This record gives sequence, structure tokens and C-alpha cells, in this order.
Amino acid sequence: MEPLPAQASVRFYGELNDHLAPDQQYLTLEKSFIVAGAVKDLIESFGVPHTEVELILINGESADFSSLVQNGDRVAVYPVFESLDVSPELRVRPGPLREPKFVLDVNLGRLAGYLRMLGFDSQYRNRASDPELVETSVTEHRILLTRDRGLLMHSAVTRGYWVRATDSRVQVAEILARFDLAGALDPFTRCMACNTLLGPTDPTEVRRRIPPRAAQRYDEFLECPGCRRVYWQGSHWRRMRRWIEELTHSPAG
Repeated sequence: MEPLPAQASVRFYGELNDHLAPDQQYLTLEKSFIVAGAVKDLIESFGVPHTEVELILINGESADFSSLVQNGDRVAVYPVFESLDVSPELRVRPGPLREPKFVLDVNLGRLAGYLRMLGFDSQYRNRASDPELVETSVTEHRILLTRDRGLLMHSAVTRGYWVRATDSRVQVAEILARFDLAGALDPFTRCMACNTLLGPTDPTEVRRRIPPRAAQRYDEFLECPGCRRVYWQGSHWRRMRRWIEELTHSPAG
């Protein structure tokens, strides 16, 4: 005789509903099972990556990812809180999620460049494999940014975020809002090409390596010690400065 299936109810809050089918969003969902399993597996069975979860309550009590879900349990799953101070004893992760240090998947190259321009340490390689991305995220304690929700379900990943937008500039606004980074910007301090911090350089030497018009017009330059790329406050810098001002005074969307 086969055992009768058990059942638990699950409710996802906030932006975690972005991962659910439209007919499942903002509803209490029922899940049937034969064998009790970890709440992490239950959460990800709905397509919600565990990396975006900050708080789990089972029958009103705080739970970690390994907690077993039993018949009749009521599970509430919450995203990272931006304005509510959640006690460390309740969190499902050992440390803060929002550390402004990133690794990005192969589909987010333009976003990586913009984040670097804003001063954020952002690792990116256009041929990085999924295992390499996971290893970098884990060993260097970087937030994994990806358009692949499946990648965030890797058990080793504890810091990660599924980027919703497809336009790279909208993605920047999304990341700043999601991780509350507007006050952490340090623009034009990092190389957009290789992520290295910029430093001062000898104007006489770099003028031989830049367009003649820029060499004649500008007196101050920054150089990347990694790839030797040279930066100056030209028209592109002014356009980016205006965009940053708009970005930090406008809601994401």
C-alpha cells in the first residue's frame, strides 16, 4: 500500500514572486510530497533561487535551509530586506548579502562595464563557464549576477541575484536599488575594461598614446596599471557624469 502524500503550504513575498508563474504570484501555494525534504529544495522546486532568500518561517518560527518540511507545515519565504532590520539569529545566511563586489555571467558584459565605471569591483570574463562563476563567487565572496536562474540554484552559491531587466542601463538602476548602493558609488576610479583601480600617470608619457586632440586639450589623465588604458575627462566622461546624476536621482524601472 502506497503512503498517502503529505502537504505543506508556501507563500512567497516581495520580489520573490518574479520567479513564479503569473497564476502563482502572491498566493498561498500547496505542495504535495511523500518524503519530508529540506525547505531549500521546496523553495527551489517553485523556481525561486535560494540565493535571493533572506528569511524563512515555518509555522511562524525561523528556519534555515536544511530544516525539514513536514505534513501540514506553513512556510513563509522572504527576500532580502532593504529597510527592515532582521535579527542575525533569523537570517538563513551567515553574513550580509549586500557586499558591493560582483561576478557577472557571460550575458552581462555591458552591465559589468557600467558597474566598474561606478566604482564597483566587478569580475567578468566573456568565456567563463558556470563552474568557474560559482567558484569565483564562493572563494572571493562575490555576489553572482546572472540572467540564468538555474545557476543560482547551485548549492555552493550563497550570494546571488537574478537580473530582471534586459537593457544594460536599466540593469544598473536595478542593481543599485536592489542592493541599496546609491551611497556607495565611487565613479571613474576603476578601469571599465579590466576592473583594475586607476591611478595617476605622467601626462607627457601618455600623450604619445592617445588621440592628438585629447593630448593637446587635457592636462590630467588616469591610467590603468593593468591594461595601460588611459582615461581623461572628455565628452564621454561628461555624458557619463550626467547619466550618473540622473541615475542616482531617479527610481529604477
